[in-house]
Amino acid sequence: MDQHRAPLVEALADYHASGRYGFTPPGHRQGRGVDPRVREVMGRDAFRDDVLVSAGLDDRSSSGEYLKAAEQLMADAVGAEHAFFSTCGSSLSVKAAMLAIAGHDGDLLLGRDAHKSVVAGLIFSGLRPCWVRPRWDPELHLAHPPSPEQIAEAWEHHPQAAAALVVSPTPYGTCADIDGIARVCHERGRPLIIDEAWGAHLPFHPELPTWAMDAGADVCVVSVHKMGAGFEQGSVFHVQGDLVDPSHIAACADLLMTTSPNVLLYTALDGWRRQMVESGEALLGDALALARRLRQDIDAISGLHVLEEELLRREASHDLDRLQVLIDLSEVGISGYQAADWLRRHERIDVGLSDHARILATLSMADDEHTAQRLRAALEHLVTAAPDLPRPPPVNLPAPSGLELESVERPRDAFFGPAESVPVHDAVGRVAAEQVTPYPPGIPAIVPGERISAEVIDYLRSGLEAGMVVPDPADPKLETVRVSARA
Repeated sequence: MDQHRAPLVEALADYHASGRYGFTPPGHRQGRGVDPRVREVMGRDAFRDDVLVSAGLDDRSSSGEYLKAAEQLMADAVGAEHAFFSTCGSSLSVKAAMLAIAGHDGDLLLGRDAHKSVVAGLIFSGLRPCWVRPRWDPELHLAHPPSPEQIAEAWEHHPQAAAALVVSPTPYGTCADIDGIARVCHERGRPLIIDEAWGAHLPFHPELPTWAMDAGADVCVVSVHKMGAGFEQGSVFHVQGDLVDPSHIAACADLLMTTSPNVLLYTALDGWRRQMVESGEALLGDALALARRLRQDIDAISGLHVLEEELLRREASHDLDRLQVLIDLSEVGISGYQAADWLRRHERIDVGLSDHARILATLSMADDEHTAQRLRAALEHLVTAAPDLPRPPPVNLPAPSGLELESVERPRDAFFGPAESVPVHDAVGRVAAEQVTPYPPGIPAIVPGERISAEVIDYLRSGLEAGMVVPDPADPKLETVRVSARA
C-alpha cells in the first residue's frame, strides 16, 4: 500500500478547498457561531476541522471510504491484519475486545494489575474475572506483569476461560514476555489480548520493546495520544490470526462507539501513521538518545535515582520502555505526591504519575534538549527546596498478600446489586460494590465483588492522607464505602 497517503488528511483538505457548508451538526458551523472569547483561546482551526464524518467529510453513504482506507493503511504499516480506529480511547477498545471474545457470560484470565477500564468492561459485560496475580515487588512496591508460567498455571485452574488479557507496558514502562504468554495461550487454542495503551510507538523502532502483534498477540489495543501524536481519546485496536472474528469485534465496538465520532481524532491518527512510516525510526531514535542522556543526568542529581536495572531483574519485567523515566525520591525525603504538586506550582511542569516515593516523566518524539533541560533544572530546584517541605505522612504499604483480595461475586452482580454505604472501617470483611482506584496509574485496589481487607483500607486511607487521589468511589474521601447489601 502507498504509505505516503493519508486518506483522512487528504479528505479534510479537499473539504476545505471545495468550500463545503453543512446545514447539519455541529451547530458551530466550522467556528462561525463560537463565542469570540472561546475562539481566542482555542483558535478557529479547532472548530474549522470539526465536521461530520458522513454527510460531511464523506457523503451520506461513505462511498469515499476514507476511514476504511486509513484503517487499512494503519494495519499495513504495523503488520497487523486489521485495524480499527476509536475516538473513545483505549477504554472503549479493550471493552470491545472483551465482549467480542468472551461474550456476556464467560470467563476471562486477567492480570490483576489491569486498568480501571478493564474492570469497567467486566461490570458492563458480566464476565467473570479469573485473576492472575502480577509479580509484586516487595521492595519497590509495584507490580510487574505476570509471567508465561503464571498464565499457564491460571489456564490449569480455569480451562474454561475464553481468553487472556494482559497489560503491557505497565504504567511504569515495564513489559511482559508477550511471546511466551502468546505461546501458552495458543497451545490451548485461546486468544491473547494485550492492553498496550502505552505502546503505540513500539512498532516503529527496533530498540523499543517488542510490539504485541510481532510477539504473537491476537488483539492489541493502543492509545496513540499517550506515546504518539494523536489527540486525547484517539485509539486503535489491531487484530490478527484466526482466533478472533474481526467483524464481530468491530460490531462490539460499534455498540460502544459514539455515533458522532470526531474527525479531528480520526485525522490525527491517520497523519501520525504516515509520519511514523516516513520518519518514525529517526524521530524515535532521537528520542531514545535523549532519554539515555536525560536518565544519566537525573540519576546524577543528588538524592534522585532513575530506576532501570531494578525493573528488569529476575522475577521482574521482561523489558522496559526507556522513554518512561521513573524517578525515586526516597533519599530526598519527600513523596511523589509532594514532588508532583511542587513541580506544577513552582516550575509549571506536570508529571504523569506519582506515588508514595516516585514520579514518572514520560518522554516522546516531541521532546528535545530544551524540554529535557527544563526538566533537569526543575528537578534540581526540587531537590534544593525539599528540605523545607513538610515530612510526608507515611503510607501503610501492605505486603503483596494484603493486596490479594478474595473474589466473591462477579463485578457486575456486586456493582448493580443491592448496596449500602457504611463507615470505612465497618467495610472490612464486606463485599465491595464499587471500585476504588488510586489514580494515576488507574489500577484498582478494590474491585466490585471482592472482599475488602483491613490492609487495603489502611493503605488507601494512609495514601489519601499523604496525597493520593482516589476518584472512583461515591465518597472520594473514603470515609464511607459502598458494599453489597447481600453479604
